[in-house]
Amino acid sequence: MNGQTRADFGLRFALPDYLVELYKNLKNDLPTFNNDPSWTLPMPARYVIGQDGIVLYSEVNPDYARRPDPSHMFPVLEKATANA
Repeated sequence: MNGQTRADFGLRFALPDYLVELYKNLKNDLPTFNNDPSWTLPMPARYVIGQDGIVLYSEVNPDYARRPDPSHMFPVLEKATANA
């Protein structure tokens, strides 16, 4: 994966120049680590997609340090299972 799927869905963001320089100074080669030549990071995201292809739940946070809480999607999964 080279980050194309994240880019297609708008689920990544480019690091500002000052962070690119900081990462480089810290010898953090993000493009090599991510197998993607861009200096980007993915956004945490979680989706529940029904068997009919309809998105039942989505959560995206542009702050990569904050992860979606899995418990928020449990009611959606329970409802989807009950309707299956």
